[in-house]
Amino acid sequence: MNWTQLLSTKRLGLEDQQQQSDDRTEFQRDYDRLIFSPPFRRLQNKTQVFPLPGSIFVHNRLTHSLEVSSVGRSLGNDCARLLLQRHPELQNTHFTELGNIVSAACLAHDMGNPPFGHSGEQAIATYFSEGPGRYLRTYVDSETGDHLTPQQWDDLTHFDGNANALRILTHQFQGRRRGGFAMTYSTLASIVKYPHSSDLAGQHQKFGFFQAEQQTYQHIASELGIPQLQTQPDGLRYARFPLVYLVEAADDICYEIMDLEDAHKLKIIPTEQARQLLLAYFEPARQQQIIQHLEQSGIEDVNEQIAYLRSSVINTLESECVRLFVDNEEAILNGTFQGTLIQNISPTPREAYKACVTISHEHIYHSREVLDIELAGFHVMTALTNLIIEAVMNPTRAYSQLLLRRVSSQYQIHHKSIYQRILAALDYISGMTDIYALDLYRKTNGISLRMQS
Repeated sequence: MNWTQLLSTKRLGLEDQQQQSDDRTEFQRDYDRLIFSPPFRRLQNKTQVFPLPGSIFVHNRLTHSLEVSSVGRSLGNDCARLLLQRHPELQNTHFTELGNIVSAACLAHDMGNPPFGHSGEQAIATYFSEGPGRYLRTYVDSETGDHLTPQQWDDLTHFDGNANALRILTHQFQGRRRGGFAMTYSTLASIVKYPHSSDLAGQHQKFGFFQAEQQTYQHIASELGIPQLQTQPDGLRYARFPLVYLVEAADDICYEIMDLEDAHKLKIIPTEQARQLLLAYFEPARQQQIIQHLEQSGIEDVNEQIAYLRSSVINTLESECVRLFVDNEEAILNGTFQGTLIQNISPTPREAYKACVTISHEHIYHSREVLDIELAGFHVMTALTNLIIEAVMNPTRAYSQLLLRRVSSQYQIHHKSIYQRILAALDYISGMTDIYALDLYRKTNGISLRMQS
């Protein structure tokens, strides 16, 4: 791959239109389109890890995405600055905008996540793989003979927010413009963390695009010169777009470190343990400097102390990831770089990161507060998925007609294709906020009903 071809301002669906001219660059426009969009704003009421709302501030999907975007901008800018010393011929090209591209992609990276975090994803996937939706695997429409292909079935049983984010950004919803958000090709490619089809997802559940968006991604990849590594019948796989590594690193840095800070605020992790986990990212001499600074600064609030340590860790991890990206530029462009940037950082911060991952799995992600919301969210999402899928599959039933009147006209729930109808139902479900999903669940179960006297 080469940077000149990889960085394109061509917009999906607007390829024939002239670019607008004002003080903003095309990649800054991408950022603005995302941040002013309803799907992005809805992230404020979607669970990150801990239940929402609460008396103590913890992160939701929106604040997480904003922080990831901030770190992503730093990663992109620093990589561009260092690589331009190696490639001065790229000085007057889009290469100077790596920070803007990565920042915009970071804003969008979680937009496809359904309500209730990962339990929402799992509820949708298992509805088809082991729940009431299993019958759809062999279902054949008696009138048209339409049915799901094996690849389409894999899309449903591996339902994933990553692939759904690309769909939200590129799909032409009913009454909307072609190309979805009409984002630049480079920003779209930067969010595809797992550039392969669902039949190659295996046990990891992760993949990059639904069958419905496969041709769109193939077109983007061809335009940007992203090499194809594997083709049907064994699945479709591409090399990673280079900037995906920076988007992924920004996400890895933020969710692991910020989840630890949230857990400390909620008293799931005691102060001394949090301090030691964060100090472990540094060599002994640097640890002493940080401790001395905290003592001399007079900061007594323990939350502020942890915030300072968190900031120092993020700076260190950001520098490490920039160094790795620059040092491994050739392998990344060749599609041969193995693992993530975080997995390849220096031994001391790498071991500290692993320790945080272990603590997170043992004490944060399996804490009672988190498990309670996951249990409830799984049940709510399974029930709603069952109701709405059954409604789109049986639209003439009386109850189905009532339920489907709630669905926005932008979702093609009456599409002649079974696959497209199901995806439209999942578009509606995954676009809900936690609060909306819970409210709809209560109303469909007769729990929340206002009667006038």
